[in-house]
Amino acid sequence: MSQLSERPENPVVGLSLPHESAHLHVTGAALYTDDLVQRTKDVLHAHPVQVMKAHGRITALRTAPALQVPGVVRVLTGADVPGVNDAGMKHDEPLFPDEVMFHGHAVAWVLGETLEAARLGAQAVEVELDELPSVITLQDAMAADSFHGARPVMLTGDVDAGFADSAHVFSGEFHFSDQEHFYLETHAALAQLDESGQVFVQSSTQHPSETQEIVAHVLGLHSHEVTVQCLRMGGGFGGKEMQPHGFAAVAALGAKLTGRPVRLRLNRTQDLTMSGKRHGFHASWKIGFDAEGRIQALDATLTADGGWSLDLSEPVTARALCHIDNTYWLPNARITGRIAKTNKVSNTAFRGFGGPQGMLVIEDIMGRCAPLLGLDPTELRERNFYGKDQSTPYGQLVTHPERIAAVWEEVQRNAGVADRRREIAAFNAAHPHTKRALAVTGLKFGISFNLTAFNQGGALVLIYKDGSVLINHGGTEMGQGLHTKMLQVAATTLGIPLHKVRLAPTRTDKVPNTSATAASSGADLNGAAVKNACEQLRERLSQVAASQLGANASDVRIVEGVARALGNDKELAWDDLVRTAYFQRVQLSAAGFYRTEGLHWDANTFTGTPFKYFAHGAAVAEVEVDGFTGAYRLRRVDIVHDVGDSLSPMIDIGQVEGGFVQGAGWLTLEDMRWDASDGPQRGRLLTQAASTYKLPSFSEMPEEFHVTLLQNAGEEGAVYGSKAVGEPPLMLAFSVREALRQAAAAFGPSGVAVELASPATPEAVYWAIESARAAGAEPGAGELPTSTAALSGA
Repeated sequence: MSQLSERPENPVVGLSLPHESAHLHVTGAALYTDDLVQRTKDVLHAHPVQVMKAHGRITALRTAPALQVPGVVRVLTGADVPGVNDAGMKHDEPLFPDEVMFHGHAVAWVLGETLEAARLGAQAVEVELDELPSVITLQDAMAADSFHGARPVMLTGDVDAGFADSAHVFSGEFHFSDQEHFYLETHAALAQLDESGQVFVQSSTQHPSETQEIVAHVLGLHSHEVTVQCLRMGGGFGGKEMQPHGFAAVAALGAKLTGRPVRLRLNRTQDLTMSGKRHGFHASWKIGFDAEGRIQALDATLTADGGWSLDLSEPVTARALCHIDNTYWLPNARITGRIAKTNKVSNTAFRGFGGPQGMLVIEDIMGRCAPLLGLDPTELRERNFYGKDQSTPYGQLVTHPERIAAVWEEVQRNAGVADRRREIAAFNAAHPHTKRALAVTGLKFGISFNLTAFNQGGALVLIYKDGSVLINHGGTEMGQGLHTKMLQVAATTLGIPLHKVRLAPTRTDKVPNTSATAASSGADLNGAAVKNACEQLRERLSQVAASQLGANASDVRIVEGVARALGNDKELAWDDLVRTAYFQRVQLSAAGFYRTEGLHWDANTFTGTPFKYFAHGAAVAEVEVDGFTGAYRLRRVDIVHDVGDSLSPMIDIGQVEGGFVQGAGWLTLEDMRWDASDGPQRGRLLTQAASTYKLPSFSEMPEEFHVTLLQNAGEEGAVYGSKAVGEPPLMLAFSVREALRQAAAAFGPSGVAVELASPATPEAVYWAIESARAAGAEPGAGELPTSTAALSGA
């Protein structure tokens, strides 16, 4: 094994440990960005001036009335920006716009002594608007040819020849919904200046370095004049990768202009109406199969709803294209991507970052086409799995394709699929108004940032004279357990007990130029950087220990806080070793760095090796559906997931469970609605609260939930043989949607192809049931097509 992946004797990694802040979370002692306000003197509060129209040019902005409101200190507008009036990396997101681009767009911010004063001041600001036509729905944008950004094309093989060789060709469309992050902690920032004018921003951000960069260019400063710290986040899910920057910049601008700390925290309605979502997509597709049901060709166009600005829509679309294959070999494929421009919030990163959207398209195709091919959906999927020496449509060899089959077979074994299918068939035969179904789906998810430059991580590790250790790294903690894993990595590499190590909050003045904690790469990048720093320190300390033990440094081992030499009975305690090193003037701090090797990507040809490795998983879901209402319950879920050689099994199992439930929410419950009428509230988000936007709760959890991590699955070339876990499990929820499709089909004749909307709400399931029943009444129902068939999407 490589030095990066090999584990030493008695490692702390691999132990099932609770989250490092779990006791703080449950006691309420954990501090979040907005908690710091109570510890800060003379704080001003910021409130947005939102314009409740979908599109229009500002013709007048009168702030004087706000200044008459008691407690209002200042109104921030574009005229106050000393640097660049833009909050995005594409320079298409003015921080203070002169054109309203979505319903609820903030055009100014009011600073008040209290939040209530700021709110009343914002109400008093007068905005005149010349309304302009707006594009709200993705379908309207496509009809109006309203697009922005790149239009990538991924091509492999000979698509036309593939279709010519196909025994069965189907085509269809599919539109599926966006998703709200609904993190518990809304966007928040607290900015203040020190005596020399240095800007310090506490921000709930997944990307402190980029927040630093945006704040600096808005204020007309250099990056070294701005420090950003992230204590922890109350959830992020991608929603705090790009979107916090503008809010932090507003707070920093207010602090710069007033000389007082400025706090900005969105309430839930503001957060819902002002921040981006998961991209909804539209897919049009054509697929060809041979007589045995093996894919011969796929031609698809994926259209993402980008919203009003680009944000991260281009890389999200790129990743959707790169994941449309999922676990299936596509010998001939042409996949086109494009980004619709609509007058809605700018959609952004969300767990999976386009991967779920691309994979959902192929899974929907397989679920719809299996009955038409006369095949069980499980069998159709198996026949198309990647095999040895096969490559993705973008040209990357799929290493370890045997793991696709390994998790697939293990999860069916664990779930007792064969016996349960017989039980389900008997139940369905005896219950005309209630049907059950069981579905199996798998996943193959690429790990790394598509932009190669982001695949780097840094760390700073300090050892103090008393033997205690402090680590800093560039990753942020949003509840996913990254800090827990980093503590375990440091303790393992140094060979000391876990209690010796403490972790400091993420700060840009400790580790510079960091990448976002995103793309499931937080543990890979930062863990390898922490390990690198600790290895430098251990090597220095081994030299010191060797001199004390009378041995060669290469023979020294530090295990559980004691240094010993091979073939030598003498030993040296860690604290004594560190103290000796200090008196010998040995450096006891080290900066670690890691860059992911072997990556390359050509965005023009859409080819290369963008991923370090692939994570795999498989899930079995069983549902029961009521034929009168479409209501359903999730009876049981079994999962086998590949996290390599786990750094922290309890953390990883929690991530698998949480990711699955969030994916099930996106696919079955979370139904975002926008006012697309021509009325005065056109463009308004209608689902503005938990009362109208249904989130997964305990009642939606499976009655039985079994999660197993794939064993003997160490990943060569990754930190201690582990694999990423954050995003991949979300796609395991495809099994729930496919089970609902099969349950709905069970109300009709054998072989009926059922279309199912996404999200598959009870209403959508009911209409799928009605479609299946109607197919049973049609002449020739259940006959298989022998030529081209067309399917229209829900």
